Amino acid sequence: MAIGVRNTTAKLGAVVTLAATLIGCDLATVEPSLKPQARPIPAALPAPVVAKPTSEKSAALRSYLGQVQQAQLTQGLLRRDGGGVDTPFTADVLARNFEQIAFFNEYDGNFTGRGGASPLRRWQSPVRMKVVYGAGVPPSQRANDSADVKKYAARLSRVTGHPISMNGKPNFLVIIASEDDRAAALAQAAAIVPGISASSLNAFRDMRRDTYCAVAAFAAGPNANTYTAAVAVIRSENPDLLRLSCIHEELAQGLGLANDSPGARPSIFNDDDEFALLTGHDELLLKMLYDDRLRIGMNASEAKPIARIIARELTGGPL
Repeated sequence: MAIGVRNTTAKLGAVVTLAATLIGCDLATVEPSLKPQARPIPAALPAPVVAKPTSEKSAALRSYLGQVQQAQLTQGLLRRDGGGVDTPFTADVLARNFEQIAFFNEYDGNFTGRGGASPLRRWQSPVRMKVVYGAGVPPSQRANDSADVKKYAARLSRVTGHPISMNGKPNFLVIIASEDDRAAALAQAAAIVPGISASSLNAFRDMRRDTYCAVAAFAAGPNANTYTAAVAVIRSENPDLLRLSCIHEELAQGLGLANDSPGARPSIFNDDDEFALLTGHDELLLKMLYDDRLRIGMNASEAKPIARIIARELTGGPL
């Protein structure tokens, strides 16, 4: 099982005070009717939907993550431009970043320590994604997040050349749930995807406050390096941009780019959070990962000379 985590450790330069803003609205003046109007007899109305109360812990987490996003934006982080003239990279840098990100694990299976070296891992069968929501996620957020995941899945498929969609029996679940309903969503995930047990998702049950999303990929088939299932967990308390950045990073990591590297730039595979969304550099990493010249199970030494050739082809550098 490969684990990827996104958190806020050591990313805030200062404590940010969250200010509540009251937004007023002007009420339009309505002229009274001079003659009473006949009104139709209303049909029986459905029972109103009563929202599940949010716990104090979830409300505090939402406030904290809002402060995180605001602090990062204030520092010029969470860029959405994909990189530019200020973030050049060469073919050799791309190959080095690929080695660091594709051949190492970010965390161990319990999110408690750094992972070690690993062979090349990726999917062989089509990836079929499905979003599972916690009961407390409102319909408007569900609609937006589902659209974001569908659009991003199509982009990942185009970039990798691998079939990735939201059709058919799911094998890659994207859980978007709050602190209050994450346990129920995890239980649902274990019941949906073959090869995933309830115990294999225990690491997601008690996520630290500074972990705002994570992913685990599983190899339940005969090849220990061929992914057959994955589960990404994203806190619904995240504000919109942080939630979208989690979608971008965790779904890409669940395809096989399991590590982060402090030298990767411009990249979402870097704990500095300079970039919120998948960059052009990251698209090249995904192309390399799913290039047929690199075989599942290769170690870094075996893959290095091939990866250098592919990187130079992709960047137009000398072969």
